[in-house]
Amino acid sequence: MIPGGRMNPRQMKQMMKRLGIQAEEIEDVEEVVIRTATKEYVFTKAQVTMMTVQGQKTAQIVGEPLIRDRADAKVKATPAKVEILEEDVKLVAEKAGVSEEEARKALGEANGEPAEAIIRLISR
Repeated sequence: MIPGGRMNPRQMKQMMKRLGIQAEEIEDVEEVVIRTATKEYVFTKAQVTMMTVQGQKTAQIVGEPLIRDRADAKVKATPAKVEILEEDVKLVAEKAGVSEEEARKALGEANGEPAEAIIRLISR
């Protein structure tokens, strides 16, 4: 609380400067999104002020958020099945000097990327 009641904006700026507090309003903010594990808070018409106090940055968001559940919080992303081409298997096997079975396994671990699979096999 500020003793003595209200303070005019000029006095407030002077006091903040003496305390080492810098405040800057961020212009033209279109959207602010805060995501937690289960919810999403979306501010579409927000006023955002960034303050720096003793080297720490703090953002103040003023507005009414739209709160919604995160659909992906309930469903874990399953990795997509990577298509491994036979020509990639032969290329990796030839360049790394391994069997086609080892090349296929390395391609699976490298998400189907032949160069990555070759590097992994050579660097063993």
